[in-house]
Amino acid sequence: MAQPVEESRKIGKIISEKRKADGLTQARLAALSGVGVRFVGELERGKPTARLDKLFKVLDGLGLYLDVKKRGE
Repeated sequence: MAQPVEESRKIGKIISEKRKADGLTQARLAALSGVGVRFVGELERGKPTARLDKLFKVLDGLGLYLDVKKRGE
């Protein structure tokens, strides 16, 4: 499922799609991740000021990780 992410809305879309594919509500994902429901909603909508520590918790809750690469690799 590797996808390039160049803006906050893209990562929000990826998280939203994975959450729905896993059959999770925003509330359930928030509980699994140890973050608030409001944060999950803001993250899915692409809020550009989302906290990275919470982003990593949500990614972990979905069984995802962030892989940063140099462009063109």
